[in-house]
Amino acid sequence: MDLGLTDRTVVVTGASKGIGLACAHAFAAEGARVAIVSRSRANLDAALGASPRAKHGMIAIAADLVRIDEAKRAIDEAVRALGPIDVLVNSAGAARRYPPDELSAQGWHDAMDAKFFSYIHPTDLVVKAMAARGRGAIVNIVGQGGKVASPVHLPGGAANAALMLATVGLAAAYAPKGVRVNAINPGSTLTGRVQEGLAAEARMTGLAEAELLKRMQQRIPLGRLGTPEEIAQVAVFLASDAASYVSGAIIPMDGAQASVI
Repeated sequence: MDLGLTDRTVVVTGASKGIGLACAHAFAAEGARVAIVSRSRANLDAALGASPRAKHGMIAIAADLVRIDEAKRAIDEAVRALGPIDVLVNSAGAARRYPPDELSAQGWHDAMDAKFFSYIHPTDLVVKAMAARGRGAIVNIVGQGGKVASPVHLPGGAANAALMLATVGLAAAYAPKGVRVNAINPGSTLTGRVQEGLAAEARMTGLAEAELLKRMQQRIPLGRLGTPEEIAQVAVFLASDAASYVSGAIIPMDGAQASVI
């Protein structure tokens, strides 16, 4: 199926590894011109070095999206290099996980910076430019922690919940101007963030990380964790012409673990 993404300009944040990098590869495979954004130049260089499509329209931009000036610089650089942005995939920012007795007020502030504002800053810049051109798609990689509270993921879960509201609100506000905004809520996915969560839970419970991982998988009806590539395929669909009537959707990808609507 032709998803209509050939030669589209796509910016993927948090794209030096994990779900973000998988999204970048998936869009590049569809023929898009892709800019990957991350705070770490070293991680970006490693991602480009490992990408078979790095020589075919993929560029890397180092920027800390918690800072609005850095977000503006990154977006401006992507536009100069690749042209007006057709698709923005927000996957940057990971709020730290804490056992409750290690949590402080600063942890709540840090989570909003790391997860919420690192999405809002590029979105605010890109959505207005898309609206002026009358087309565009934004996909936010959020997380089920915003729907199902976890004792070790309270600040990050609160940031995720805020992002979900921002997603559906922006979708309604910008639909008349041709811009679609959707979100994906991954559950436990095979990335380094899972290991961080397991480490925090191990400190809280005293159980081994291997045992906690086994129990995690047993709670998932599909019997396993998801992969970044599986998340990426849904992100590509949501950004494509095949999803032209999908906006304001929050799509769970947790193997049917969270029985919520």
